[in-house]
Amino acid sequence: MTRAPALILLAATLAFGLAPFVTPPFTGYDPALFPVQIGRPFIQPAGYAFAIWSLIYAWLILHAVFGLLQRADHPAWAPTRLPLTLAVLVGSGWLWIAGTSATWGTVTIWIMAFAALTAFLRSPTEPDRWLLSAPTAIFAGWLTAAAAVSTGVLIAGYGILSNTGSALGMLALVLLLAIAVQSRKPGMPIYGLTVIWALGGVVAANWGTQMAVAWAAAGGALIMLVRLALDLRRT
Repeated sequence: MTRAPALILLAATLAFGLAPFVTPPFTGYDPALFPVQIGRPFIQPAGYAFAIWSLIYAWLILHAVFGLLQRADHPAWAPTRLPLTLAVLVGSGWLWIAGTSATWGTVTIWIMAFAALTAFLRSPTEPDRWLLSAPTAIFAGWLTAAAAVSTGVLIAGYGILSNTGSALGMLALVLLLAIAVQSRKPGMPIYGLTVIWALGGVVAANWGTQMAVAWAAAGGALIMLVRLALDLRRT
C-alpha cells in the first residue's frame, strides 16, 4: 500500500497547526458584519475554553506523525485519513474565511465538523486508542460545539432569533447531535467530555448575567455526563 495518504494528512495537519501563526487572531465574528449589532453573543463560550485548541493541534500532529511512521499501511487507520484530511485542510483557511465573512465561516466550519465527525466515527477504539480514536474525538467534539456557536451567532446577528433564543436553540442542537454521535462510540468518552468542556465555557460566560442560557448549558453538560457514566457502566 502507498504511504501517500498518510503523508498528505501529515502535511495538511502541519498546515492546520501553523495557520494561527500566519493569520490574524480570531476573537469572534466582527459585529459590523451583521445587520443586528450584538455586543456579546450568549452562545459563545468564555475565552478560557478556547485554550483546548492547543491540545487539539498537538494531538492531531502526533496522530499524523505516528500514522505516517508506524501505521501508514494499517487497515484500521485508512478509513479515517480522507475525512480528517478534508477537515484540517478546510481548517487551515478557516481563520481567514471567518475574519472576512460570518456566513462563509459558518458554512466552512460545518464542513469541518461533518468531516471530523466522519473521521471520528470511522476510527476504531482499538488498536491505538490514544493515537487514533482519541485525537479525532477531541477534534470532532470541539467542532460539534463550535459549528453550533457559529450558527447561533449568525442567526442572532441577522435577527432570525433573539440572542437568548438563538443560544438556547443551538444548545439544544449541540446536545442532540452529541448524544447521537456518542451513542455510536460509547467506548471513547473524550468526545463527550470535549462537548462538556465547551458547554462549561458557555456556563462561565453567562453565569450571573444570562441565567437562562447558563442553566440550559449546565443542564446539557449534566445530561452528557450522565450519558457518559451510563456508557462507562455498560462497558
